[in-house]
Amino acid sequence: MVAFGVLDLERALRAIHLDVVALLLGVMILGGYLTEAKFFRYTAWWLLTRAPTARALLWAIVFASGLLSALLVNDTVCLMLTPLVLAVAVEARLPALPFLIALATSSNIGGVITFTGNPQNMLIGTAAQGTLIYVGYFVRALPVGLVGLAANAILIEGLFRKDFKEMGKLADRAVPRPYLDRKLAGRALACLALSVLLASLGYSLAGASITAAAACVLVARVAPRAVFEKLDWSLLMFFAGLFVLVEGVTSVPEVQSLLASLADPHGSEAAQLAAFGAATVVGSNLVSNVPFVLVALKSVPTLPDPAAGYVLLACASTLAGNLTMFGSVANIIVLEGAGPHGEIGFWRF
Repeated sequence: MVAFGVLDLERALRAIHLDVVALLLGVMILGGYLTEAKFFRYTAWWLLTRAPTARALLWAIVFASGLLSALLVNDTVCLMLTPLVLAVAVEARLPALPFLIALATSSNIGGVITFTGNPQNMLIGTAAQGTLIYVGYFVRALPVGLVGLAANAILIEGLFRKDFKEMGKLADRAVPRPYLDRKLAGRALACLALSVLLASLGYSLAGASITAAAACVLVARVAPRAVFEKLDWSLLMFFAGLFVLVEGVTSVPEVQSLLASLADPHGSEAAQLAAFGAATVVGSNLVSNVPFVLVALKSVPTLPDPAAGYVLLACASTLAGNLTMFGSVANIIVLEGAGPHGEIGFWRF
């Protein structure tokens, strides 16, 4: 963008939203300490090995992955839980595919509940400050997430009804009990609660997240190098580059006209929101939800009810990830990580 003269260097640097980068970094650090404590593996093991039937196992996976994704980035949850879900399914002699799809789709759905559940919600939450606070969004999105998770479990059970008919009580599972560093997990969870508390009190999402992460580094009593080495630094660089790219693209007059059409002031409020939601679902699957959200955010303040626009953008762009196999990074992480057990055709998905 700079080399071809679309942006000068100063404008390119200003385009990088450091508050979003700080928010994402803070959540990643908190998730890194929970991973270091083996919290995800232990939690999944505890839930999944206590399910008496295949249906109970499905519902446990749906709500465990969904609610964990509401607190931390859903991609991290999928990365941590995929091997254990697969191990439990294989050990119990169950078809793995229904449970793997449940993990991927539920982590997408659960991520809609909070502003920190996925990268696109972080973008929206940062942009919505002053219009929609953390608690305000949570109250509106919680019913969407909970109803969505329940509907997801019912739908998957119906789609795989032949498999579930053949599954009775689960066989004994000999999945070894994973180690849990209780002290480190307790401190990391306390810092995560601090982040939620600060955000709920009206502090900026970036400030709440990075403050809680800094506190975790201080109280964890674990060398931070071990955690920092496992962070996805390339994701932060991706966001920085994406901010510059979108700034350049949206400076083109044709793109500005397209953005204006997303919030046509001549339609009714309901019609505008419906059109905006439909465009979000389509756009999120054409260009991926994160870059689409970056572009669409510029149109939200022009809607009749910007607060409703932010909620709609978050819900539609997040849930759109379940429409296609490649609509969400979480889908790819789970299905690729499961190897032959995660093989499914594009149209069947």
